[in-house]
Amino acid sequence: MWLVIVFGLTVALVMRFYMMPGMNSSQQILWLLPVLMIALIRPLHQLAIPDRFFALFTTGNWVRASFLYLFTWLALSFALVNPPIADIAAPHLAGAIDIASNEGIAESELDGVLYEIRFYNESIPVILGLAVRDNVDAQNSTINLTIHRLPAMEMVVSVSGRVSDIAGSGPSETFNSVDPNDWVRGMKKNSLTGDTTGPMVAPHSDDVSMAWDLCSDGCSPGKFLIHISLAEENGMIPWQDGENTWEGEYTLSLVQV
Repeated sequence: MWLVIVFGLTVALVMRFYMMPGMNSSQQILWLLPVLMIALIRPLHQLAIPDRFFALFTTGNWVRASFLYLFTWLALSFALVNPPIADIAAPHLAGAIDIASNEGIAESELDGVLYEIRFYNESIPVILGLAVRDNVDAQNSTINLTIHRLPAMEMVVSVSGRVSDIAGSGPSETFNSVDPNDWVRGMKKNSLTGDTTGPMVAPHSDDVSMAWDLCSDGCSPGKFLIHISLAEENGMIPWQDGENTWEGEYTLSLVQV
């Protein structure tokens, strides 16, 4: 038993402090190699245990030893790559994108990266909202956001810098000017208690929420391309470049009905 536990701990430490610092992102080898090393459990015992005791081991012993190794490796791996020891999770959007509701909207649908808004009037005001989330410090993440109007790729919004600085320069105030109940996608509910935690686009209090008014005089039918890239750098990141990155792209489609 102790041989298996030590083997699992050794594999986890080697993967964390030898393999990961030589990579720039998560790779398949980080889980595939440890799983394949289950095949070494029997040979290790054969080397370490006298033959008269090794002969007593049955198939059941090897199956149990394999599971003990697997869960030992998994448990330590999770501890070694998550706060407060390390951080491999990149900042990301808390709940995709959303727009502030208004009377002209007939219906809406978010399908993956396509957010379609169908409305009655010739134009509608569009306040686009999003929020940044991170498991360590979303405020100090770096954001690069561009919003273009299609098909001419007309620049509508272009911001780049630290999330806290961007949010504090006006977008956070714009987001907070919208009542939490007035976002088109509605509120998020706790699945256990049924209580609402916040709007779907920014359900948690630690999310850094921001919003932009895309058309001061109202938006006519058309499409907007929203591109967001997020990054963070800190001493807890185990990758070679010391950076966690995330990138996403959404299309906001405005359709008159």
